[in-house]
Amino acid sequence: MSGIPQLVSLGITTALVVVGVSILMAIFFRRVVSTNMVHIVQSSRKTTPYGTGQTTGNVYYQWPSWVPLFGVNVIRLPVSNFGLSLKDYEAYDKDRVPFVVDVVAFFRISNTALAAQRVVTTGELEQQLMQIIQGAVRKILASDTIDAIMIERAKFGDQFTQDVAEQLKEWGVESVKSMELMDIRDSHDSQVIHNIMAKKISHIAMESRVEVAKNDQAAETAEIVARQAVHIRAQEAEEAVGKRTAEKEQAVGVAKQLSDQEILTAQEQTQERQMAVTRVEQVRQAEITRDQQVVGAEQQKQTTIIIAEGSLEAQKREAQGIEALGAAKATAEKLMQLAPVEAQIVLAKEIGGNEGYQAYLVALKGVDGYVLVGTAQAEALKSADVKVIANAGDATTGMSNARELFSPQGGTAIGAMLEAMSNTPQGAAILKGIVSRLSPREPDAPPAAEPRAE
Repeated sequence: MSGIPQLVSLGITTALVVVGVSILMAIFFRRVVSTNMVHIVQSSRKTTPYGTGQTTGNVYYQWPSWVPLFGVNVIRLPVSNFGLSLKDYEAYDKDRVPFVVDVVAFFRISNTALAAQRVVTTGELEQQLMQIIQGAVRKILASDTIDAIMIERAKFGDQFTQDVAEQLKEWGVESVKSMELMDIRDSHDSQVIHNIMAKKISHIAMESRVEVAKNDQAAETAEIVARQAVHIRAQEAEEAVGKRTAEKEQAVGVAKQLSDQEILTAQEQTQERQMAVTRVEQVRQAEITRDQQVVGAEQQKQTTIIIAEGSLEAQKREAQGIEALGAAKATAEKLMQLAPVEAQIVLAKEIGGNEGYQAYLVALKGVDGYVLVGTAQAEALKSADVKVIANAGDATTGMSNARELFSPQGGTAIGAMLEAMSNTPQGAAILKGIVSRLSPREPDAPPAAEPRAE
């Protein structure tokens, strides 16, 4: 039973070793194609390209070709541009003149699968392409002369490119640009190109000397013509300057004369304008003076008229005032003089026709008489020893009765007394005398009517 675990452990170890070895081999044989290369992997069953832009990707396992079932062969081809130089290639022209050329061409692999079928390595492809270039160069250069080849290099480069285009397709390659004929020279035992170049050089020298002579002649002629033109232009310039100077002087003189004339004309016009202005100012001043005098005279006239009218009006008003004052004074004096008369007349008429008023006047005159009598009596009584004997019960009542003489009751009693006196001839005579003394009279006034006793 102890042998079984050992077998299991040995199996696991072996499996682990196999897995580890497989991983190491996978890591060791894994290939990643660079961006400028294509790897054509040929197995026992198919051919597969790997690289940038390929559908299969750019990673594969390069198992050794001796490994059964998994072994492969790999062809590495560049996908970037590459160049081939054909140097010191001996060629001939159509006249069998020998020479040596240098040609440069640039290609790229357009069909990697086809190129892999044609070649195994890049070096083999370059050898095949070099042979194609040599054949095209040899054929094309042999169809023309050395002179044309030396002169038209670019044309021959294009012909090289066109001639190899079809052959390059068979190899899965195409040209990137036109091939270039870089140089053409003599071979070791030939001087043809040297002689051609010498002839060309001498021809060029001749042409150069002719051209130089022509150029010198043309330059001298141009200089002569230029000097002539310069002299002519100088003379023309002097003539033009003289004419211009004369014209300028003439124009200046004419302009000066015109200017002087214009100045004189302007001065004359200015003087005329000044005289006109002075004349206008004088006329205007005269008109102003005349207007001032007229205004002054009119003002004086109006002032005199106003003063005269004022004086006349004042005199009229003064006369009217004197007249009115005199009339007023006369009227006032007349009224003053007539007032007492008219008053007496009116009073007499009123007294004569109004018996009650006559009695009232008589009573008033009686009162005045009594007043006078009382006053006189009072004056007499001042120095007299008068005693009041009151019939009343006491002295106060007696004095009260004495004061009643000066009350309305006493006045009524006095009136009744005067009325009683007027009813008697003696009393009437007394009252008439009193009234005639108290009533004022005008000198011509008629005597007052005597009251009649009823």
